Amino acid sequence: MDLTESKVHSFIVKLWLDDEGGQTGRRVWRGYVTHVPSGAQRYLKRLSDIDDFIREYLGDSDIQSDSRSRVCEW
Repeated sequence: MDLTESKVHSFIVKLWLDDEGGQTGRRVWRGYVTHVPSGAQRYLKRLSDIDDFIREYLGDSDIQSDSRSRVCEW
């Protein structure tokens, strides 16, 4: 396995439950994901945003075409 720095990506994901509007009593996941090498961050409004952000850093050939990734299965 070739783990040269140009091919290794690290991400930090922070999540918390947030009250949505307060009146409905509904709680939703919020958070942000950080790409460690670049420091780029994205606020998350839904868990699938994690998958979208990570895909930006991986070449299309490195991503399986299966739409049900591990992240989306959360």
